[in-house]
Formats: sequence, C-alpha cells, structure tokens
Amino acid sequence: MQITILCVGKLKEDFLRLAQREYLKRLHSYARLEMVEVREEILPPTGERNAVETVLKKEGEHLLQRIPDNSYVVALDREGVMLTSEEFADFLHNLGLQGQSKLYFVIGGSAGLARTVLDRASMRLSFSKFTFPHQLMRVILLEQLYRAFKIIRGEKYHR
Repeated sequence: MQITILCVGKLKEDFLRLAQREYLKRLHSYARLEMVEVREEILPPTGERNAVETVLKKEGEHLLQRIPDNSYVVALDREGVMLTSEEFADFLHNLGLQGQSKLYFVIGGSAGLARTVLDRASMRLSFSKFTFPHQLMRVILLEQLYRAFKIIRGEKYHR
C-alpha cells in the first residue's frame, strides 16, 4: 500500500521536523509513505468569512490536484468519525485486504479543509474534538500509523 500524507504548508518548527523524520524512519519497514506539501495561503488578519472561504478554495484546489482519481481519501476533520487505535489498525488492514493500493490522508491548513476536499473524501477521520495545530497533526497521524502497523503485525507497542 502506498500512503501519501497530503498537507497544507511546511513544517516550521525543528522539533516537529525531527518527530516527523523519526516516524517516517520507523514506518519505512511497514509501508511506502510519502509526505506531500502544498502551499499554504495567507489568512487575512480580520478573519472575514469571504476571505477564509477564498483561502479554503485555493488550498482545496491545490490539494485536489494532487489526488489521483482511484485513491482512497481520508480527510482529517474534527467532525469526522473517531476510532480507537485498534479500530484504526483494522481499518488500514481491511483497506489492504480490499485491494486499496493508494491511500491519501489530507491535512488542511489553519482554516481547515474546503468543502470540495471533504466531499472528495472516502472517509472523514477525527482524532479528537480538540483543535490541533495542523503541523502537529502530521506527527499525531504518523504516530497512529506506526501504532496501527505494530498492532496489525502483532508487535509490542506501549499502551
């Protein structure tokens, strides 16, 4: 299975880049994984609704251009379904059994994800009702992917 994590923006903090690098290294023996970044649009300081929608639309277009038609898309969305780590592992395992070879996880920018991206998603996944910085969400997703593959293979991982 080829897993692509499609993100808005670049990692700015060294500690997040180090954590991402570490989990990518750990995941190397479990899956082919690629991080793809698209440009983050600048949100105006006023936060006007129309301006936010314009930013979401532009970022959404950049994201959708990167997703092949035959891909299974998981949009990270606070309003999505919440799974336990074991359920997430089962989800990944079942996708593989169903022959899904291209899996895309999509992480929006600070304004979230455009409706067009959410509509394209095969699944909307939430890690919490909390709002996390989109850059930190990458590391959280990578950790959960690593944990899921350990569960799938029956390997030890701390609880």
